[in-house]
Amino acid sequence: MSGENIFFTRTAGGIPVLVDNIPGCESAGFMVGVRTGSRDESESVMGISHLLEHVVFRETKNRSSYQMAKEMEGAGGEMNAFTGREMTAFYGVTIKETKDVAKDTVSDVVVNPLINDGDVELEKKIVLQELSMIENEPESYIRDIFSSNLWRGHPLSQDEGGKPEIVKGLGAEDLREYYEERYGIPNISVFAAGAVEEDEALSWAEGMFDGLSGKKEIKRERPGTPKAGYSFTANSSEHYHIAMGFPAYDPDHKDRVPLALLSAIIGSGTSSRLFQEVREKKALVYAVYNVVEQYSDAGALCTFMSSTDENVTEGMETTAEVYRNVRDNGLEKGELERTKNLIKGVLVRSMESTERRMYRLGMDFLLNGKYRSLGDRLKAISAVTEEDVARVASDIIKGSRLNVSVLGRKNREIEEFNLSGLDL
Repeated sequence: MSGENIFFTRTAGGIPVLVDNIPGCESAGFMVGVRTGSRDESESVMGISHLLEHVVFRETKNRSSYQMAKEMEGAGGEMNAFTGREMTAFYGVTIKETKDVAKDTVSDVVVNPLINDGDVELEKKIVLQELSMIENEPESYIRDIFSSNLWRGHPLSQDEGGKPEIVKGLGAEDLREYYEERYGIPNISVFAAGAVEEDEALSWAEGMFDGLSGKKEIKRERPGTPKAGYSFTANSSEHYHIAMGFPAYDPDHKDRVPLALLSAIIGSGTSSRLFQEVREKKALVYAVYNVVEQYSDAGALCTFMSSTDENVTEGMETTAEVYRNVRDNGLEKGELERTKNLIKGVLVRSMESTERRMYRLGMDFLLNGKYRSLGDRLKAISAVTEEDVARVASDIIKGSRLNVSVLGRKNREIEEFNLSGLDL
């Protein structure tokens, strides 16, 4: 046991089981995480993790997709899944009185998918439409582009959705082979949150998943430190979308929390430096924000913004000025404490959701095999000093590692932009 009501145990077969019991909660959630994603795919099957995530919902030995939907919605809940670069996860959340429906349906999808030819062909049509749609949603597409360019030459650069031409060629046999190889021990973990007891989750995990043993263990190679790079991708969007950032720390790094505070100081909320300098004072962008992206063995400090063509260059230059100022001149009076409270507030509010708590528990554990209570998180934030943030800024914000990606209509000046002009 650790922290508030977080319990960690393992099934007889060795499956990690984490439970966040929330006293007085009226909902219950169950999630199965599979440690496989787009970075674990060979070039010949890029997109197979995401396609398989879709297909298993089509039909199991016990239910059709309609039956799943009818049962979950009839239980006052919902069921969903997601695929990332490093994991695929399936979860269901219901009211506490009907939580057995969530357990039964989630385990049925993970353990008993049929993966037949007809369902694969139907779901491929949906996935291909989704991939096309992403390219027409520049706010999301620029994040994929930036990650692919930052980690160029390494499997982390591979998009979750894969390449349409490869997805088109995947068949039921490919998906069944991939499923049989990876969906099971040692690649799965079980998570639960809300009105759930430790013994209940453990019994469910042992009964449903301990039989999925002997699967291929996923092996990964840590990426090297990326060098500076600039990329331009043409599309028909009226606005230009810009991503700027640097490689950063993995989840085990001692300065992980100061990095999060640095990112928030730069670009979280309307009082952040970027929002004030780039948007409020100069009106160069409509939207601008910062995030820290983390993987099991890597991380990145990222800025995303959107603007019209005449403001792209000045927007990047002003962003670089913000980077340089926080690195070279440190923090303003009261800035760190204000930002600590901002992050704490977001964190505390997110913990009011069963689904968010379960997701956070799963993501933490699948990133580095660890888990932290809310109290642990709040203490770590409180402990950060201005010296910590300054040290991280000096270490991360380097022109030799700056990567920039731009998405928008063809424009020679923007396409040929030289990073040296940003003077970092």
